[in-house]
Amino acid sequence: MAQDNREIRSTVTEDGTLRVELATTTLQDPAAGELLVRIEAAPINPSDLGLLLGPADMSTLKAEGTPDAPVLTASVPSQVLPALRARLGQSMPVGNEGAGTVIAAGPDVEHLVGKRVAMIGGGMYSEYRLITAESCLVLPDEASAAEGASLFVNPLTALGFVETMRAEGHSAIVHAPAASNLGQMLVKICQADGVGLVNIVRSEAQAEVLRGLGATHVVNSSAESFRKDLEAAIEATGATLAFDAIGGGEMTSIILNAMEAVASRKTDSYSRYGSDTMKQAYIYGSLSTEPTILKRGFGLTWSVGGWLLFNFLRRTDPAIAQRMRERVVAEMTTTFASHYTATVSLTEALDPETAAAYQKKATGEKYLIVP
Repeated sequence: MAQDNREIRSTVTEDGTLRVELATTTLQDPAAGELLVRIEAAPINPSDLGLLLGPADMSTLKAEGTPDAPVLTASVPSQVLPALRARLGQSMPVGNEGAGTVIAAGPDVEHLVGKRVAMIGGGMYSEYRLITAESCLVLPDEASAAEGASLFVNPLTALGFVETMRAEGHSAIVHAPAASNLGQMLVKICQADGVGLVNIVRSEAQAEVLRGLGATHVVNSSAESFRKDLEAAIEATGATLAFDAIGGGEMTSIILNAMEAVASRKTDSYSRYGSDTMKQAYIYGSLSTEPTILKRGFGLTWSVGGWLLFNFLRRTDPAIAQRMRERVVAEMTTTFASHYTATVSLTEALDPETAAAYQKKATGEKYLIVP
């Protein structure tokens, strides 16, 4: 029996208008290997906002539609439309991950009916989701949907950082900004695994949060002594690998220069090419949409690249990916617990004031959609 469904969809039109609406769809009965899940919770991650609101000018955001069928519209600057060519005119479902209860299943997975599962695969800002069983994690019977909703993107990203470190031969990590839900998870992982970690935060209040979790090396980017403190933390940990969610501005450059300053102190002779210590920085987010600025004082032994969870999972050994998933479930209420600023319904998520609040991507603030 087909299931009526409402889901949030985002469209950018040819004339440069963003339109976010609640669309009505129909889901078919699950086939072999598929589950029909009633969604009970789905987080709004920074990675979701790129599709949900994209590069829209938030100052032009306005409400249209009706209370039962709200619509948000905003203007998209003409200069960014060429980069969106592949999605122009397409109504796209939103929401990378979520959790809910299986209400129907294909003939080979009927044993999962009634189970609560965490899911990844897009289209989670919805009442229901038809999804493959392999895209789900079965949650413990006592787990709530809110506890299971964020078990993929942040936990697997944090674990992926450590696995990347090991695979590339580094021994410690620099992370910025580090006070987010993901950053707090990384602190706990590195403590448990004996990995050196330098945490860059933006305020002393955020620094105290991480120190309260047991973080040893926390540096405040708003302090006058920031660069000196960063070098000291890098020297103490030996970090030569960085993950930067800010993206825009100079943070990646500042980290690489600090790594080079530390490495240069250990060289016996001068080289105009800089130290031979490999310094790797990955940009994994766009909290700032400004250009990425590199002020090159870090020699010629360095690399800057992009890091995306889904690419990492495709490339890594399946046994490693499975081990990561098992750890997430085992530690879902400890290491990988997420904390939410507010819960909103599907219609409330399309309120202009609410949208403006979660679009800020403020550190430590996380919204949960409860359909």
